[in-house]
Amino acid sequence: MIDLPSWLPVWLQPQLWSIEAGLASLFVAAFLAATLLPLGSEALFFAFLYAHPDTLVPALLLTTLGNTLGGMTSYAAGRALPHGSRWEKLSSGQGPISPALFAQVQRWGSPSLLLAWAPLVGDALCLAAGWLRLHWLPCALYMAVGKAARYGVLAAGAGWLVH
Repeated sequence: MIDLPSWLPVWLQPQLWSIEAGLASLFVAAFLAATLLPLGSEALFFAFLYAHPDTLVPALLLTTLGNTLGGMTSYAAGRALPHGSRWEKLSSGQGPISPALFAQVQRWGSPSLLLAWAPLVGDALCLAAGWLRLHWLPCALYMAVGKAARYGVLAAGAGWLVH
């Protein structure tokens, strides 16, 4: 086990957090990380599992739920964008979504959201799916499966690193 320096503030020492506060923090961090904000939840996920390895299942469920809801927030933002006028730039390559990525979402539909966890393109996939008016339920399910698999791999990696 790696001992964290005692001079770190309490909020940076997950072993001092209550389990409930840690799980709530994981949910919020995972939610924010899946929106268009440039944040990550991986370090907090690793730190929490390091401090509380017996909470793997709730941590995995809450980070997956938070990250999926954050992705669905990006989906909702895309869905709220009006078609026509300046928003047509989304599919023409002049906006934040590359034409190739947009074409893949059009081609594959909601299964493309299995990759919504991926850095850089994940947010754009969710935004494009919403703008294309893909049905929300399959989008949420594919998104959740991809994000759960990702956090599962991270949890396995965290377990391997600390043992």
